[in-house]
Amino acid sequence: MSMALAERVFSVRADSLEEVALEVFQYQYQENAIYKAYVDAINISPARVRSLLQIPFLPIQFFKSHKVVCGTFEPELIFESSGTTQTVNSRHYVKESDIYTRSFMTAFEEMYGPVEDFVILGLLPSYLERQHSSLVRMVQELVVRSNRPESGFYLYEHEALQQRLLELEARKQKTLLIGVTFGLLDFAEKYQLSLRHTIVMETGGMKGRREEWTREEVHDYLKERLGAGAIHSEYGMTELLSQAYSKGNGLFETPAWMKILLRDENDPFQLTEGKGAGVINVIDLANIYSSAFIATDDIGKLHADGRFEVLGRLDNSALRGCSLMVS
Repeated sequence: MSMALAERVFSVRADSLEEVALEVFQYQYQENAIYKAYVDAINISPARVRSLLQIPFLPIQFFKSHKVVCGTFEPELIFESSGTTQTVNSRHYVKESDIYTRSFMTAFEEMYGPVEDFVILGLLPSYLERQHSSLVRMVQELVVRSNRPESGFYLYEHEALQQRLLELEARKQKTLLIGVTFGLLDFAEKYQLSLRHTIVMETGGMKGRREEWTREEVHDYLKERLGAGAIHSEYGMTELLSQAYSKGNGLFETPAWMKILLRDENDPFQLTEGKGAGVINVIDLANIYSSAFIATDDIGKLHADGRFEVLGRLDNSALRGCSLMVS
């Protein structure tokens, strides 16, 4: 059942998303004890869930307090959110690593083309220094699959990174520099470049390392210092197996099996139907073995073409590693 469901997830299109989402909902209601308990607690009858907009979304905090899984299995991966010694971190138990790899590789190549065309440079200080980071796992796989000796990670070796970028630019080599926001800002403070063949992608993440800047301030500074025409962004989190990407201006696009809905800030069960700002609910159908329907703490805005912006976070939510910029 679940393997067949995985194939249906990755072949989903806009006109079949609702059908597959309802199938995933019924599967997770039966197999995910935490999700079932939550759905029952809010008095939703699964038999009455007949449209996408009727599916209940699990509050993301459950990943901190419970093991959110379908059935019983030995996870191939465990992803854990970043945090401090005072915080309780989210944990995501991944049954099959291949599903995660397929999800991020398919989404990346649909957005940017074959990974083999790129040199992949990861600037991920703090993330590299801890275990169980989904972001590190993703970039690590991109580095390997690029199959280029120049690809690799940088912690704080800013001079070496500058030299590598100058070499690649001189060769007009397509390059992806993907970095945590404070790492990119630290690098851009030291070096001014003119990157014409390099995509600069920030993944969020200030983590108290700097005073909070708006996304627009961060992007303007990076464009000025690094000479990039646009700053790209990645939207992902520990609790998801899929990512959305922005090619500029903070406008994110999702792969076909991922969809963003907005809920009312004051009524978690009321969807806003995309009018104005709201709190982001994520459908991530790649999350077959955990929860495909997650109510996040991110505030967003939906556009008519399906793209979305991340505007900030709910005031009472815990600090997270990957989305701390407020605009």
